Amino acid sequence: MSLARDMLGIARQARSRLPEAADRVAAFLQAQAAPDGGFRDRSGKSDLYYTVFGLLARMAIEDGPPPPAVRQALRRYVEPFGGGGALDFVHLSCLARCWAIALDPREAPDIAAGILGRMETFRSADGGYHATLGSATGSVYACFLALGTYQDLVGEVPDPDGLLRCVKSLRTEDGAFANERGLKLGLTPATAAALVLMRELGQPIPAEAAEWLWARMHPDGGFFATPEIPIPDLLSTATALRALACANVPLVGNAADRCANFVRGLYQDGGFCGHPFDSDPDCEYTFYGLLALGLLGGQP
Repeated sequence: MSLARDMLGIARQARSRLPEAADRVAAFLQAQAAPDGGFRDRSGKSDLYYTVFGLLARMAIEDGPPPPAVRQALRRYVEPFGGGGALDFVHLSCLARCWAIALDPREAPDIAAGILGRMETFRSADGGYHATLGSATGSVYACFLALGTYQDLVGEVPDPDGLLRCVKSLRTEDGAFANERGLKLGLTPATAAALVLMRELGQPIPAEAAEWLWARMHPDGGFFATPEIPIPDLLSTATALRALACANVPLVGNAADRCANFVRGLYQDGGFCGHPFDSDPDCEYTFYGLLALGLLGGQP
């Protein structure tokens, strides 16, 4: 199963923790759908990045594939991007995911081949991937997105050993992972992505890194990104919970309830915000809210 399908299955479990709000979440996501077939970013314009999260969140809360009209509109939106030759790395991976989760890349083999050909131009010299062309070293985030792109389109990433070497080289002195070379302190989303990637590639998850993630939980619930900024946020919370589940680390005591309360506290007007000081829900954080609640509902 691909990373995207795995996360979608987990996010679907969130309905049981949002019994009175599920319809409002669905309405919020429908309102984020733009006339051109994409989903709106925070400025109100369609964007491939937000389209991926809008699609995943809508499929999760409605517990099914997009309706035919949505699929048709989406295809009209993504087809002009072709094989993504003009896209940056992140949006290239989003184009692949749009085809994989809501359309069918087998219906457009030339587009899929173009996406993968473009993806390989972002290979770093150390065997990983980086969002900057010609980079000597890769990043955890880019490696994670590349793995997902290949899973979405063809199932397996080429040279997984190179991917693992790159990610392992980003281990920090504190036992976690940084997104880039030369950083001394770990980052929660980067560490979480590294652990999930290692699990996907059949590697054992370092216990020290899982312990580092667990220590990032705030006493009131939620996880924070770095020890230097101990304010919990939704991205760190959702990704840490997923990685801990991959590492088979249970949430002891009332940790699950505290985290669920934190996530529900970010719900606003049918969507989810990124952190306690954010007042604007969007598609991205709405999906992360559903993913976190799905994990806290007991999904393994």
